[in-house]
Amino acid sequence: MDSIYTNPDHELLRDQVAKFIAREVEPHADKWEEAGMVPRDVLRRMGSAGLFGLMYEGAYGGAEADAMTNLVFAEALSQSTYAGFIITVLVHTDMASPHLHHAGSPAQKDKYLRKVIAGELITAVGITEPGAGSDVAGIRTTARRDGDDWVLNGTKMFITNGVHADLYFVAAKSGPGKREVSMFIVEKGTPGFTVGRALKKSGWLSSDTAELIFDNVRIPAANLLGEEGKGFYSVMKNFQTERIALAAMAVGHCQRALELTLQYVKQREAFGSTLWDKQTIRQRIAMLDAKTRAARQFMYHCAWRVTQGHDIVQDVSLLKALTGELVNEVVQACQQFHGGMGYMRETPIERLWRDARVLAIGGGATEVMLEEAAKRY
Repeated sequence: MDSIYTNPDHELLRDQVAKFIAREVEPHADKWEEAGMVPRDVLRRMGSAGLFGLMYEGAYGGAEADAMTNLVFAEALSQSTYAGFIITVLVHTDMASPHLHHAGSPAQKDKYLRKVIAGELITAVGITEPGAGSDVAGIRTTARRDGDDWVLNGTKMFITNGVHADLYFVAAKSGPGKREVSMFIVEKGTPGFTVGRALKKSGWLSSDTAELIFDNVRIPAANLLGEEGKGFYSVMKNFQTERIALAAMAVGHCQRALELTLQYVKQREAFGSTLWDKQTIRQRIAMLDAKTRAARQFMYHCAWRVTQGHDIVQDVSLLKALTGELVNEVVQACQQFHGGMGYMRETPIERLWRDARVLAIGGGATEVMLEEAAKRY
């Protein structure tokens, strides 16, 4: 489907991503699902291909592209039926490393950003805790200044890339104020910083997800990321990039599920004709396609508004709520049209079905998103 917002360069990027997925992902990703992680050499090849720094500075190897280009990348990536691979990449490109891009000092960028863009350092972001997810002001991990160092204590939960990341951007309370949160750079191997456990999930099986423990983790003052006490606002700002990327995942899953289902119903026979010959099925698929196309245009409109410098919090909150629910509606219906085969682990539609569920939860649950939108009417 073409969009009025895209151009020939975007289509070249879409084609590049599709070829990478066909060559490097689809033939191998079943093994990644079993292993619970995406091999780091695959991610390095993505970095070498120039896919990890689309919006970042050219001086560090980035492409200095805009939000629209980044959306095209996320949507193209989401044509894969392996969402664990997709989220591994998007956390690195759209949810974790943007904190370094937006708030990093020249010295911090010189030290890390080139390797992040090249895929030599894979990143994770530590915000969610056992008792705080979308409520960032409710986090309990603390950061205490001690001479030339900061000392971190606390626990993070549900951290994507948490097991195998090299670099973590961690939110911690750095003062008594409710929103007095700061962001810190923590390298893997720092004394006192450990992966508590790798978490087992219903879906996103090739995504490594972890509990992180900070036990008197001492880091140099130079690892403060951005201004002290301003991390809450940095997190809120980056949520918009994150939620557009998750919407792209949802729309991509809808598109792929419909494509797979059309192929299936046109050849599957029942009661003397194909499923496609049944009017009810044809019409339901057409309506699901209509909803997907409408959501896709809203998504592109949100990205366009980013490029124009507009306040997009309400729009993106609505987009996240809409697409998180829509992908579950579309994928579940498509699974239904596959009958018993749609419940078998070896089928892409079954994988899409279990992977889609979390898109109404992660990155801001539907109910939270609707409240964020409602507060702005």
